[in-house]
Amino acid sequence: MEENLFKGYLVGNEGVNISLLQYADDTIFFGEATMDNVIALKAILRAFELVSGLKINFAKSRFGAFGISDQWKHDAAKYLNRSCLTLPFVYLGIPIGANPRRRQMWNTIIHKCERKLAKWKQRHISWGGE
Repeated sequence: MEENLFKGYLVGNEGVNISLLQYADDTIFFGEATMDNVIALKAILRAFELVSGLKINFAKSRFGAFGISDQWKHDAAKYLNRSCLTLPFVYLGIPIGANPRRRQMWNTIIHKCERKLAKWKQRHISWGGE
């Protein structure tokens, strides 16, 4: 980004430039949907492999873009040797791209919280004067 080889994505009224999100061993790149960015991204990923000695898991890797033709997305994904990302998808147990106004989107999260709460209550709340 400092060399202007990869352009991030501007967010919010302040125009904050974001380019990646990392959590544990996951990385999500954000950037302008341009072929220059796709080429830079491929170089970044290859450099990561060479420098770290690690391999990128292509089976888990996806490429997605918004407001761009399906053909362009397909061509970019093919260049990166990735499959296309489809919406909605689940990340860290949260549906991304689903309609948040629909209860169905929240069912998985609600049930997971209910199960954890039930286990917590079982361990920490004693009944009958124990």
